[in-house]
Amino acid sequence: MTLHVGHVGLNVTDLDRSLAFYREVLGFAVLAEGKEDDRRYAFLGDGGDHPVLTLWQQAHGPYGGDRAGLHHLAFAADSIEQVGRYEEALKAHGAEFAYEGVVAHREGAASGGIFFHDPDGTRLEISVPSGAEHAPAPHAEAPTCGFF
Repeated sequence: MTLHVGHVGLNVTDLDRSLAFYREVLGFAVLAEGKEDDRRYAFLGDGGDHPVLTLWQQAHGPYGGDRAGLHHLAFAADSIEQVGRYEEALKAHGAEFAYEGVVAHREGAASGGIFFHDPDGTRLEISVPSGAEHAPAPHAEAPTCGFF
């Protein structure tokens, strides 16, 4: 028996701000939106009809990397060039990056990508399995996506 990820749910402080980021910058499509009392939510997809990401407006503060729970959310790109296009779009949007430019997952690795934060501070990654052979690795021993 093997499981696979169905979708990832994130708590957000401002659904409109988060929708703008995930839709306009990262290219997700809104599949459905709803409201219960004063709480709103949205289901986002990547071109199919099933949700990949759900946003729940119920957080009262930013993401905290020092608490148990989600460490980071990683998205896979088709090429290192696509990672570069996302990097440019994120810069134009004013996103905060964890590292400057594309970085390798570890010293000497072919895999790598960009690491950044969404509007609520959730750490995100867009990476590829190869193409980052010449990119620097921010940490000598631990994987780049590890400690922060």
